[in-house]
Amino acid sequence: MEPLSSNVFDCALVFEGGGYRASYTCAFANVLLEQGIYFDYVCGLSAGASNSVNYLSRDRTRVREAFMTDGAARGLVGMRSVLRGRGYFDAESLYEGALRDGTLTFDWETFSANPARLRIQAFERDTGKTVRFGREDMTDPMRMIDLVRTSSTLPGMMKPLAVDGRVLLDGGLGAGAGIPVCMAEDDGMERFLFVATRPRGYRKQEPTARERRMFQAVSKDYPYLRNALLTRWERYNAAIDHVEELAAEGRALIIYPDEMPVESSTVNPRKLAAAYDAGHAQYLRELPRVREFLFGSPDAGPRPSDPDEGTGYITLG
Repeated sequence: MEPLSSNVFDCALVFEGGGYRASYTCAFANVLLEQGIYFDYVCGLSAGASNSVNYLSRDRTRVREAFMTDGAARGLVGMRSVLRGRGYFDAESLYEGALRDGTLTFDWETFSANPARLRIQAFERDTGKTVRFGREDMTDPMRMIDLVRTSSTLPGMMKPLAVDGRVLLDGGLGAGAGIPVCMAEDDGMERFLFVATRPRGYRKQEPTARERRMFQAVSKDYPYLRNALLTRWERYNAAIDHVEELAAEGRALIIYPDEMPVESSTVNPRKLAAAYDAGHAQYLRELPRVREFLFGSPDAGPRPSDPDEGTGYITLG
């Protein structure tokens, strides 16, 4: 394998989570790969953790297929999975199982050769601590996919996984409440390209009485988890306010979806495929703005070396 290199060094690429809303935003990772734009620092949590590692593997097929539910994934999500006693999302089969049986391969060689820095995070159920992981923690493909899974484990929707003796849950419960920019800031980054899964102006609302009862049921004997669920709306709103302040200062570029046609729990394969196509079309339109922020002008920066790249078409198989 030829040595890999990065070409964006002064800006963090930050992926918000959001379950299957990432079927839309994963298209941004593919647009970057099609254009040959390689960030040297990438972070994300929950579904954004999957986007982060998939982008660094530079495998455009996996970037897309990770958020599609046709084929082998069809029976692993939604009510089919619930009726099998595996939760709304069969996490073991979607993550470790897909690697083990080859239904969704991961290019570990390219990922390992990629020099870019990586950061993802999870929430420790029994202490309330935010736990962060980098490349140094991902010693093999299964260890990597376990850490990505923990970052994505929604309480009540997926079976939790213990890693190194700690039960870890969705990273959106921890610092930043789902907005991962704080990870990049803590690592010393000063400029940010933030890929949002919520439209401009979105803010979370205080939990209703029904939602509070649901949180109580999900958290049971885990007070740190209960507090994280009950306070997430305020913490999320404060975090997105902060990112918008950074954008006003010229230190962040926020790519909001023009629309978000799916929900975090959407598992209809046709809707997810349509969301990817809509995201890809939007992000191609956004390229001049992205290039200006990263490279100084709307037509600056790397260009596809392959004439077939940048068209939005990928070969599956």
